[in-house]
Amino acid sequence: MQEATFMILTALANGAQHGYGIITDVQEISGDRVRLRPGTLYTALDRLCADELIAVDREEVVEGRLRRYYRLTPAGSERLGAEAARLQAHATAALTRLNLSGGMAT
Repeated sequence: MQEATFMILTALANGAQHGYGIITDVQEISGDRVRLRPGTLYTALDRLCADELIAVDREEVVEGRLRRYYRLTPAGSERLGAEAARLQAHATAALTRLNLSGGMAT
């Protein structure tokens, strides 16, 4: 899973959000390391909807513009959990090996 996809799903794990909310949440939870551009975000959201990992929760008009809120689906929650467990297992393996070598690898 690409990092941006993982971060979008993680942002939506806390509840439904609109695009700008997802962008700011991803930036916050990544420690300002991941910055999504609107074009990248909306392409990813379309793909995630097509894959049924997220769904449109609701739509509202704000200042004459449509604001669409997205939510994680049960399949999206399952996929995010599996990916988080996979990443955690890899990190644990790396940290274990670093510890076995007497500290940080050079």
